[in-house]
Amino acid sequence: MEYVARIVDTELERRLAASGAVVIEGPKACGKTETGRRHSASEVLLDVDANARQAVAVAPATVLDGPTPRLLDEWQTVPAIWNHVRRAVDERKDPGQFILTGSAVPADDVTRHTGAGRLSRLRMRTLSLYEMGYSSGAVSLQRLFEGGAADAVPDPGATLEDVTRLLVRGGWPGMLEADDAVAAEGVVAYLDEVCRIDVSRVDEIRRDPEGVRRLTRSLARNVGTPVKITNLAADAGDADGPLSRDAVAEYLRALERLMIVEDQPAWAPHLRSRSRLRSTAKRHFSDPSLAVAALGATPRRLLGDLNYLGLLFESLVVRDLRVYAQPLRGRVLHYRDNTGLEADAVVELPDGRWVACEVKLGGVEAIDEAAATLSTLAERVDTSRCGDPAALVVVVATGYGYRRDDGVLVCPIVSLGP
Repeated sequence: MEYVARIVDTELERRLAASGAVVIEGPKACGKTETGRRHSASEVLLDVDANARQAVAVAPATVLDGPTPRLLDEWQTVPAIWNHVRRAVDERKDPGQFILTGSAVPADDVTRHTGAGRLSRLRMRTLSLYEMGYSSGAVSLQRLFEGGAADAVPDPGATLEDVTRLLVRGGWPGMLEADDAVAAEGVVAYLDEVCRIDVSRVDEIRRDPEGVRRLTRSLARNVGTPVKITNLAADAGDADGPLSRDAVAEYLRALERLMIVEDQPAWAPHLRSRSRLRSTAKRHFSDPSLAVAALGATPRRLLGDLNYLGLLFESLVVRDLRVYAQPLRGRVLHYRDNTGLEADAVVELPDGRWVACEVKLGGVEAIDEAAATLSTLAERVDTSRCGDPAALVVVVATGYGYRRDDGVLVCPIVSLGP
């Protein structure tokens, strides 16, 4: 299968030119190894090369020596290599020496000593719709911030059934050429492996696979919501009662370290009004197909429950926005205050510029309601301190893209891009 160009490719090149080593982190099977290979001159596959793992302890230089950039794949399987890489970067004093890839975040004490300019971290996610070739990218997130986004885009012809099918498949590079049923089954097997083995392997602490499965199902039922741990514990219980709060918190930490879940923090702008901001993060899987797999759902079932499909669609939009925002060093947040005003996604850049998005499957009334919400948000934010929004956008599943009379842009997800 040919390599699928990734948005992080350019970012990786930039990081290699500025740092001695780049650490690519992301859930397993999101394409880290292939991306690392595309930018490296030699490689060591530490997860499958037992000799290399042993050599790290007795002769680490033999593992690090080779044409550069040198790929050290699944480096977290031999955490001791971290300090050897750090020292080699110090001694060589040249950028672009190593690419480290990992599908689990090691304990903090392993990577405590880094040093500015030595190692740079790069987050990698599953494929966005633009990277998969399903989105035209006619509405560019970067152009939105620059004020030059297209005011109208043609209907790309995608149906709600098409978008649902893509959501169930997920953005897994290894499944791009598989048919829909095989791809969906692959995600189910992936999540089963996470629950059965990976959550215990991540830090060598044995965890109950069935308890983790129940938690993933609860997370799936509450995807895209700020559900509390206590509610997850009650929902993930069995005949013997709820899971303990401590168990849920521990399972969540393991899933976070495996990058299976990725919460969406709350935005905290300055407000003109006396409204009080809510700070609870929304919960998302790193790819919404994992939520589908946790519940054993099918496209037909999802199309029969549009309320839940709407939550999954929001999660899909958040995933794509994260991919598109990362090269801009943007964060994807959400807004919620005590009056009930909510915005599904706020992309904020380091210089303070921001774009607010509401996510709807479609429909005139739903779009009108979403546009009104965004306008209210823009009025409520203290723009003298936060600046005016660069754009207000309603992201929909299907149809045309256009700018409304109130200035709000309506954009189908299959027209959204970097």
